[in-house]
Amino acid sequence: MALPEFPVDGGCSCGAVRYRLKAAPLSVYNCHCKDCQRYSGAAWSISMIVREGDFERVSGETETYDRKADSGNVIVMHFCAACHTWLWNDPPLPGIKVLRAGSLDRMDWTRPVGNIWTDSKTAWVDIDPALVNFTKGAVDRTPLFEAFTRAHQD
Repeated sequence: MALPEFPVDGGCSCGAVRYRLKAAPLSVYNCHCKDCQRYSGAAWSISMIVREGDFERVSGETETYDRKADSGNVIVMHFCAACHTWLWNDPPLPGIKVLRAGSLDRMDWTRPVGNIWTDSKTAWVDIDPALVNFTKGAVDRTPLFEAFTRAHQD
């Protein structure tokens, strides 16, 4: 699917928090870690790495939760203060945010190009070996960035 014309908007379930994504993400991928399974209530969450400068919170307040990852890094999770929808997180890498694709108003274009934490995937999930896949977290996400760029070249 082709990328939309940017900016695109998203927000929480109750509408209190709204945000704008001003440019294409660096990548879109599935995360199969147990934390994403718990937070999303599904077998995985769909993550979008975006440049911090391409992201703008337009309205609403968020609450945060500092989650300690398996790596020992602290990841700041952002939830709507009213309805508690999980919207994005701030990883320990400067200059990026990780948005939840499902919080976009339209997510048709957010087809994932890979998977991370496949060693903790739910048993019935089939991982496409043609995608960029990592058994644990991706320390270097460059292969995911490159796959996303290839998938959206004209």
